Amino acid sequence: MSETDVVIVGGGIVGLATALKLLERHPGLSVEVLEKESDVARHQTGHNSGVIHSGLYYKPGSLKASLCVTGYRRLLDFCEQQNIPHEVCGKVVVAVNEHQVSQLDELERRGQANGLTQIRRLTPLEMKDREPHCTGVAGLFVPYTGIVDYTLVSQAMRRQIESLGGLVSFGHRVTDIREVSRAARVTTNSRELMARHVITCGGLHSDRLARQTIDDLDLRILPFRGEYFVLRNSAKHLVRNLIYPVPNPAFPFLGVHFTRMIDGSVECGPNAVLAFAREGYGKTTFKMRDVLETIAWPGFRRVAARYWKTGLEEYRRSFSKRAFVRALQVLIPEVVEDDLIAAPAGVRAQACDNRGNLLDDFALRESARVTHVCNAPSPAATASLAIGEYIATRVDSRLEA
Repeated sequence: MSETDVVIVGGGIVGLATALKLLERHPGLSVEVLEKESDVARHQTGHNSGVIHSGLYYKPGSLKASLCVTGYRRLLDFCEQQNIPHEVCGKVVVAVNEHQVSQLDELERRGQANGLTQIRRLTPLEMKDREPHCTGVAGLFVPYTGIVDYTLVSQAMRRQIESLGGLVSFGHRVTDIREVSRAARVTTNSRELMARHVITCGGLHSDRLARQTIDDLDLRILPFRGEYFVLRNSAKHLVRNLIYPVPNPAFPFLGVHFTRMIDGSVECGPNAVLAFAREGYGKTTFKMRDVLETIAWPGFRRVAARYWKTGLEEYRRSFSKRAFVRALQVLIPEVVEDDLIAAPAGVRAQACDNRGNLLDDFALRESARVTHVCNAPSPAATASLAIGEYIATRVDSRLEA
């Protein structure tokens, strides 16, 4: 049985950032990251749209707001230090009717409260100056927003971890975690480890990992697939940088939008449909265990009863390219079906409590020897280094015990 100071479960960007921050704070600490796949960033981290978020959307005082704003600067510094291609290009958030103007007002208020002092309102003419093909009644320009490839960021984090003496081990699926006297035992498909502390950053499987040490866990992960298209080269001129709609305040999703990627492509999407597998990247991917766990959770049934009409509309966009295009045309009327090429989908791990609330903030569950990251959706990639430091500071006292 191996012995180490800290075991981190999950080789996505949050797990890697946490390992990095622990090693920076405690030189000589033995830290091992266990990842079930053959490389880092294989799931949420490697399937997102590569946006560096500014902190615009998040409730002032929330963990999302504070850690996104702090993590934003740290991420930019890390990219500079590691020579990772990135760009702070700004984005436009568009109100397409008068009803959304009040929601745009609220976004502006939140942004200002979160320290985004350089955001500013745009008239329709000013929007045309920034995004000539976009249409709307009002806009908000957010100069802080940027783009990056988070897989490259994760690979750089891995190199830094290893340079500081940490380990990142692949092909290790964690099957059991047990707290024992002054330690925790981690069992994988091929070995056992004893650690002074365990941190799980399991993303789509975070609740399952947490339930190994918490019998009455008060949340479950609902997997939502986000489907994307990219613009053909002949249509890329329609988008200069990033164009977002005003989000639906009832959901922790930002709506279909346009994103210029760091490689020059332009991504359109995502929608948000309930996936029939935790790693259900295809429309027909189905896992009975995953579906049964979703249906059995009382919170899901309450979400479904409350928002079934919205869910059906999302599924319609999933199976109808024409419906997807109509959603995009709200922002850019010139987009047509022939402009779009199907692109790989992603799956978002969205925590839901038993009352049917989709958790809108980062969420940890902690005990003496184990810390579980139970909800870390967007902007977790942007905030990752701040999340890692936040977790590391909370673990400090437990390492001394």
